[in-house]
Amino acid sequence: MEAKWSLRLIRLAAIFGLIGAGLGSHMAGSGSYQFRPIHVHILLVGWLSVFSWGMFYRVYKVKSAKLVAAHGWTAIIGSIGLTVGMWLNALKPFNVNETFALVFYIVGGTILLVSFGLFILTTFMIDTKDRK
Repeated sequence: MEAKWSLRLIRLAAIFGLIGAGLGSHMAGSGSYQFRPIHVHILLVGWLSVFSWGMFYRVYKVKSAKLVAAHGWTAIIGSIGLTVGMWLNALKPFNVNETFALVFYIVGGTILLVSFGLFILTTFMIDTKDRK
């Protein structure tokens, strides 16, 4: 279970890394820093946190497969939800409804917060029998 989630999270982190680097490159080239908060969150949440969780699951065996899956899904949904919601709320592309953008942003951030809480629980559920 951990190997599957490790790979999923690392692949998602790689996608976030490419998007974040591309966004940073665009801002540097255009001289406009309008996307700065989104760029930062894509790299910190999407690249750094998601990658770290993926590496955790590569290194450790967790006693509860359901907890791993719950954390994995909330990590994916929350990281995408927060960053897309931030983009929708900050820039209002496609004339998106302001209330919809704000709710999307809040729900994404809340799911990500739950993910961080589940990760804390996961760190206490490590199988230490085979560890040296």
